[in-house]
Amino acid sequence: MPDTGHRPLRADAQRNRQRLLDAAVSAFSQRGPEITLESVAREAGVGIGTLYRHFPTREALVEAAYRNELAKLCDAAAELLEESPPDQALRGWMDRFVDYLATKRGMADALRLVIAAGANPFARSRDRLLAALGLLLEAGAQAGSVRADVTAADVLASLSGVSLAAGEPAQRDQAGRLLDLLMDGLRYGTGRPTT
Repeated sequence: MPDTGHRPLRADAQRNRQRLLDAAVSAFSQRGPEITLESVAREAGVGIGTLYRHFPTREALVEAAYRNELAKLCDAAAELLEESPPDQALRGWMDRFVDYLATKRGMADALRLVIAAGANPFARSRDRLLAALGLLLEAGAQAGSVRADVTAADVLASLSGVSLAAGEPAQRDQAGRLLDLLMDGLRYGTGRPTT
């Protein structure tokens, strides 16, 4: 039986889609949900018709932009583990998580419009975040660089708290210090030096 699903996008169409998603994240998080779709297309360097071919509604664009940011964060867990020791990969992912939450907060008004239209952009967010964080924690525990007695849910709650406490981009230094403290706690008892 033939596949009736969507065909993969051509390389140029995929690039256009990604540029639209990046421009949408920037526009909606910095200028709010009232930003015109024409300006998003212009910022992405494509025509409005290209935007509508990929995203038929404003809500579809906002939801796809949010989900793309989530996917980039979650996919980064495996990528960071390929590049760095597990504890360093975890610490790098924590920085990305704080950036992700700042973007999500910036897009909050636009995301509320998506929810009001009946969609749930957050449907699998927590599961995906827990899986990515679990991968990092398990690798750290196996390497002996991170405690084995912590859960991904507890660390996710801690990261959310750090992000809320540090809040504004001006508080980026404070977020870094708080994340270092969290990492020290995750290393405690492993015999590895803390920062």
